[in-house]
Amino acid sequence: MTTSKEQYKVHQEPYYQAQGREVALYEAAYRNRLPVMVKGPTGCGKSRFVEYMAWKLGKPLITVACNEDMTASDLVGRYLLEANGTRWLDGPLTTAARIGAICYLDEIVEARQDTTVVIHPLTDHRRTLPLDKKGELIQAHPDFQLVISYNPGYQSLMKDLKQSTKQRFAAFDFDYPDAALETTILANETGLDEATAGKLVKIGGVARALKGHGLDEGISTRLLVYAATLIKDGVEPGDACRMALVRPITDDADIRETLDHAIDATFA
Repeated sequence: MTTSKEQYKVHQEPYYQAQGREVALYEAAYRNRLPVMVKGPTGCGKSRFVEYMAWKLGKPLITVACNEDMTASDLVGRYLLEANGTRWLDGPLTTAARIGAICYLDEIVEARQDTTVVIHPLTDHRRTLPLDKKGELIQAHPDFQLVISYNPGYQSLMKDLKQSTKQRFAAFDFDYPDAALETTILANETGLDEATAGKLVKIGGVARALKGHGLDEGISTRLLVYAATLIKDGVEPGDACRMALVRPITDDADIRETLDHAIDATFA
């Protein structure tokens, strides 16, 4: 069965606001087919950036949400039993290498380290993918590029990338946007007025200041968008903030009280 590139194309422009020169730098990396690593906290726009770049470059995008149960076969493919025998089914990494897609492995450190080793031959001069079970060596399509992402601030020593993997990639550091840009993002993404969006960003700043002091992670831009969406839909701001910003990130009563107080003060 032939896989169509069109089914993986990003046909509608994703909303993305650049924080710096990352768009031009990514384009340079893609022109040279360098593998790219995108690092940053949860919900800061890493996946949206990759999606936007695939759209801008006009290239198909195949995204894999990595998890601890993912095996090498989940990436490269496996034989399936059918009534008339067996049939090989390509995995997402193999499909991307064959058709010339950008393959995005989201939160790569969630996958087992013995699984991530399979990407190594695709990230150097060889640009190959061995399918040992099938006895085939795939030469990656000229348009193929590998992109990975992870959150370095949230990983234990047992869940970090090996240097042998890290040093195969060009890398981008992402962080939450500054207050003015994040306000613009919320307003454009949801249609909420900028004054209210700015108040949400202020609450986000309070929570981020608590990272390492009771919170593992601050409030992400993604969660701020959720809160803005609820407010735009008519939900009272305090309820929207507690539902979208506080309850998802902590069960600690003291931290909740601190954030609830910040919400009440901001929207008083």
